[in-house]
Amino acid sequence: MNHYLSRRSFISRTAMAGGAMLLSNSVLGHVKLAGANERVNLAGIGIGNRGGEIIKELYKTGLCNIVALCDVDMGAKHTQELIAMFPDVPRYQDFRKMFDEMGNQIDAVTVGTPDFAHFAITMMAIDLGKHVYVEKPMARTFWEVELMMQKAKKFPKVVTQMGNQGHSEANYFQFKAWKEAGIIKDVTRIDAHMNMPRRWHGWDTNIKGFPAAEKIPDTLDWELWQMQTLGHNYNRDFINGQWRCWFDFGMGALGDWGAHILDTAHEFLDLGLPTAVEAVALDGHNSFFFPMSSTLKFRFAARKKMPALDINWYDGLDNLPPIPEGYGVSGLDPNIPPPSTGKMEPAKLNPGKIIYGKGLTFKGGSHGSTLQIIPEDKAKDMAAKLPQVQRSPSNHFANFLKACKGEEKTRSSFDIGGPLSQVFCLGVIAQRLNAKLAFDPIKREVTNDKFAQALLIGPPPAKGWEQYYRV
Repeated sequence: MNHYLSRRSFISRTAMAGGAMLLSNSVLGHVKLAGANERVNLAGIGIGNRGGEIIKELYKTGLCNIVALCDVDMGAKHTQELIAMFPDVPRYQDFRKMFDEMGNQIDAVTVGTPDFAHFAITMMAIDLGKHVYVEKPMARTFWEVELMMQKAKKFPKVVTQMGNQGHSEANYFQFKAWKEAGIIKDVTRIDAHMNMPRRWHGWDTNIKGFPAAEKIPDTLDWELWQMQTLGHNYNRDFINGQWRCWFDFGMGALGDWGAHILDTAHEFLDLGLPTAVEAVALDGHNSFFFPMSSTLKFRFAARKKMPALDINWYDGLDNLPPIPEGYGVSGLDPNIPPPSTGKMEPAKLNPGKIIYGKGLTFKGGSHGSTLQIIPEDKAKDMAAKLPQVQRSPSNHFANFLKACKGEEKTRSSFDIGGPLSQVFCLGVIAQRLNAKLAFDPIKREVTNDKFAQALLIGPPPAKGWEQYYRV
């Protein structure tokens, strides 16, 4: 089992990591902005499942060349589609070797690996001056996200984008316009819900350990797959999306869907970090994988002229929030990418949120779904007062590549996506410990639970991965 750090050790490492900004690595490569008529030379790291979909979407824009492909299992079934699409592109199993051999031919990278594996790849890419598109959430631990934000801040010419693609679609521009026009104001409560089946539903919650070791596939570099989490035996229930089930590797339903449901509220209501996170109810809580259902409460302090606000998170098949009168039909966003397990199935209440503001209540879906005022008669009364909403000039993928060319600014850069990811990291700690946490958002400390404080940074990285924890 991994040994977690004491509070004293955490504080010591925090001070060392913060001080590392004064003793940091020099840039090993320079940042290149592609010209107006040039395509961005893009390398894809993690080319199966969702990682492969990201690469295809970026390529579809016509703004990039795919110059390298990298995956820890190039022989796996799920990597073959991308290999067939780009048969002449150099392939690598180890991202470090790819950067070593092709660094001067790469402008930008996509990081479509499991949550825990985003960190080291991203830190190295930014050090080399490569623009980075990183799937959400940015990383698995609070401190890794913090270091990624520090690294990006240190190299401001490097373009960063977190991959919550709805943040470049209609809901982004609508929420912004409605907030600026005073339609959305004085929000005191948001109920966010994700009630679809998850991979771990049906697992035995009386589990006493990790699954038994199995034979490692011949084509998979299992040690490299684990990266800084090294120490687990191979089992098929750790790979191909199953990693999302486990506290050691993934972020559960909250990390998976939170950035598609709460992103606009978090940014435009200036939420930042919470002052408290509480596991209100957990069904099937255990020490290894996520509960069958979770109800979490996040408390955010008053900000500027906005009142204090609570976010209530509900996941699990039958764990629904209170439904206000006049809610109407719960729609499923047609733009949600299909999961690797098959098509997206409608639930009793499809993924989304209910926003309670001053005088108005809103319902919304996930990703780019726009908000609706409820009940319907109130919406009709407000119709003439709603501001015009601009259309998106670029989807999330084109936005990233145009930013690499100096033509746009990314909408989910690390200074936007980072604090949002850290909210989810805190929520996962509350889930893991079944606890109520008091949090100081200025000092970035859990003030009432030493073990939770240690989990902000997590276990020490495996030998050979320590270098990535320096800014």
